Amino acid sequence: MAQAVLRGRTKGYRHHPQLIRFRNCAAPVAAVAQYLRVIHEEAKRRGYRFDGRKIARVHTATLIDVRLGQVTYEWRHLRTKLERRAPGWLQGLERTGRPEVHPLFRIVPGGIESWEK
Repeated sequence: MAQAVLRGRTKGYRHHPQLIRFRNCAAPVAAVAQYLRVIHEEAKRRGYRFDGRKIARVHTATLIDVRLGQVTYEWRHLRTKLERRAPGWLQGLERTGRPEVHPLFRIVPGGIESWEK
């Protein structure tokens, strides 16, 4: 879906704030494809079905800067959701400490993004 949005092929989700970080890249479709490739590998590792053939065949090595404050905010948001939906899973996550960010992202100093709701 994100690839279709970035290519202008959808009516919905065009203004989703999480896509701003990809739109700000020199090659947005390539960046989201790189992001999805890693998600696809993790999905396979977990035994989920994820059709990797839908991932664009473009490549990029460009890292995306993400602010530490944004990463912290998103981690707190996820924890709040998991406290309600899957407390046992949350306990397992918390034993590992703060999760690593996606390898496409490079953490930089800063607060929460202006586009965050």
